[in-house]
Amino acid sequence: MTDVGGIAAERLKSFIERIERLEEEKKGIGDDIKEIFAEAKGTGFDTKIMRQILRLRKMDTADRQEQETMLELYKQALGMVD
Repeated sequence: MTDVGGIAAERLKSFIERIERLEEEKKGIGDDIKEIFAEAKGTGFDTKIMRQILRLRKMDTADRQEQETMLELYKQALGMVD
């Protein structure tokens, strides 16, 4: 292994190349997700709402309930509730 300035050059190169491959895969997955959103939009679904649902599904139930409670409280304070 070649050391350059105290750095194992081959090891560093290996890390960089692995990261580059993963970045390419990530870009490909991102493109796939965009296609799915475009397809959903084309069939009449609201993609903004879909993104909100995805964000909510990632949340813990208690956190989600707390957020919904606070949102409702703020809406009431601003007179936004019928």
